[in-house]
Amino acid sequence: MIAIACDHGGYELKLEILKYLDEKGLEYKDFGCDSTEAVDYPVYARKVTSAIKDGTCEKGILICGTGIGISIAANRVPGIRAALCTDCFCAEATRQHNDANILALGGRVVGPGLAVKIVDTFLNTPFSGAARHQNRINLIDG
Repeated sequence: MIAIACDHGGYELKLEILKYLDEKGLEYKDFGCDSTEAVDYPVYARKVTSAIKDGTCEKGILICGTGIGISIAANRVPGIRAALCTDCFCAEATRQHNDANILALGGRVVGPGLAVKIVDTFLNTPFSGAARHQNRINLIDG
């Protein structure tokens, strides 16, 4: 299951990603927000990180205007590895090397066509399992 949430700056892009998830028949839990009315992104980052930490969801997608604030908020939670990606190469590399469990996107930075391709890459790229990468993750998680 995929956890997804956004703030007001990511709402429109979230709608496009939800369409993609529906088309692919992928299960998700939408944690809001539900409009372009201003909200605080840390609230929504916490909802997605909590769903991953408690095992309700395996991966998450967070979207704010730039993707920066919401990824910073998510990365404050131990065990969360949120990666802000603006292209498919980064999405692939962060899954292979970092075993990132949350994809962060900027609704004002990445257009819907590219965002869907980034999401697809992130969701379909496995962690390499290479010892050097696992060691680095262990160092991050402390």
